[in-house]
Amino acid sequence: MEEDHHTIFHQDSDLDFSFTSTTTTSTTATTTTTASARSSLARSSLCLSFNESSRLSSASNPTTTTVIPNLHPRPHRKSDPNWSAIKAATNLSSDGTLHLRHLKLVKLVGAGNLGRVFLCRLRDYEHSNFAIKVVDKNLLTSKKLAHVQTEGRILSSLDHPFLPTLYAHLEASHYTCFLIDFCPNGDLHSLLRKQPNYRLQIDAVRFFASEVLVALEYLHSLGIVYRDLKPENILIREDGHIMLSDFDLCFNGDVVPKLDNRIQETTSLSSSGKRRRRMVTEFVAEPTTAFSKSCVGTHEYLAPELVNGGGHGNGVDWWAFGVLVYELLYGTTPFRGESKESTLRNIAASNGVTFEETEDARAPPGTAEAKDLIEKLLVKDHRRRFGCNGGATEIKRHPFFDGIKWPLIRTYSPPELRGVTVKRSGRSHASHVSTPSKRRRWIWKGFNCLLMKSKGCKRNLNSNQNYYCYSKSENIVKKCGKR
Repeated sequence: MEEDHHTIFHQDSDLDFSFTSTTTTSTTATTTTTASARSSLARSSLCLSFNESSRLSSASNPTTTTVIPNLHPRPHRKSDPNWSAIKAATNLSSDGTLHLRHLKLVKLVGAGNLGRVFLCRLRDYEHSNFAIKVVDKNLLTSKKLAHVQTEGRILSSLDHPFLPTLYAHLEASHYTCFLIDFCPNGDLHSLLRKQPNYRLQIDAVRFFASEVLVALEYLHSLGIVYRDLKPENILIREDGHIMLSDFDLCFNGDVVPKLDNRIQETTSLSSSGKRRRRMVTEFVAEPTTAFSKSCVGTHEYLAPELVNGGGHGNGVDWWAFGVLVYELLYGTTPFRGESKESTLRNIAASNGVTFEETEDARAPPGTAEAKDLIEKLLVKDHRRRFGCNGGATEIKRHPFFDGIKWPLIRTYSPPELRGVTVKRSGRSHASHVSTPSKRRRWIWKGFNCLLMKSKGCKRNLNSNQNYYCYSKSENIVKKCGKR
């Protein structure tokens, strides 16, 4: 099994082309260590030296070790200031190529199973922050080198607001470097440690679960099974939205997109209250035939079929998604035992998931729906597990996600949480929808009110609300104001 090791170093000095991290016995470096129930505090020494001969891997530079295609701004990131910074740096370069000498390492922000992650900036563009993942290939086994190649290949194919953008793939001596987005708010695991009882309110659970669901949907549509979903790999961007990280444990399967037709029953909003049936066509792209026998992941998030070693497919991601929702809601994982071995035995056993004993009257609205979703996801027979056949399209229909405007999910405000500083000024890179002017908003609200009065309708048609506030009666989601 593969597990990540997270170590945080705070060092504000300009480290120029070199960065040296010492072992735990050193007394000269100022270090801060992030506690984690599934992390190790051990760290090894690392010395980086960037030289001017290192080049950006691209089709125009065939002499480099790795060739990454399509190194250009992705469609949803065209206006991203990071791309403007990259373009400015390459324009200043004598050969129009990005070199490692253009980067200034600021500090080490994390250490994982394959390498180290640094905060860095472009020397001629101080206002743009990047993360650079540095992998020392001389320290890795052939199996882990294959994982590095997998991560590079997957990063180069991603184009999604909740997944990292690969700005550059650089090779320097025996180092492989991935230049990606920097997330200043850390990871979701660290965020949970800062909350009362290590858990989130139901509204925040729905917010993060929805964004993770959309990210998994995109990965599965590409035939990618993630296999490493856990709070440590869910980073928080500066705008409060999420970004999945670490794709070295992924594997690919075939996916055949299809259109499914189903009958949907709706209740008329008129005074008659009649139930109507209509045909709904939905797009489904799920790698249902994906198969692997590798045992990788974090033990508390492993699916039963993965623990049993009989082979697994796309269902491991939907199991892990259920474990994630449970941990966000209750502050612990559902099958956690006194040791790693006991946890694995609990996962492999036939017993289902259990919940804390709470009075229904005291449970916040939406808790019953969350429990039902978790129970459907944590079905130990992957053939009957929620999402294994219908994918995210099936899960989105669950009552826990009632009221969410999925196409607009990037435009909603994140929950206000202890330990998260959300950048309010400027335009968020995660949204391509421009904010309407105050005059236009008032015109729309007036039109909305007139439309509701003329139809005798009490539903608010304005979708520019915090969707994750949960309140429903008779399957109609009520208006919920902003926090």
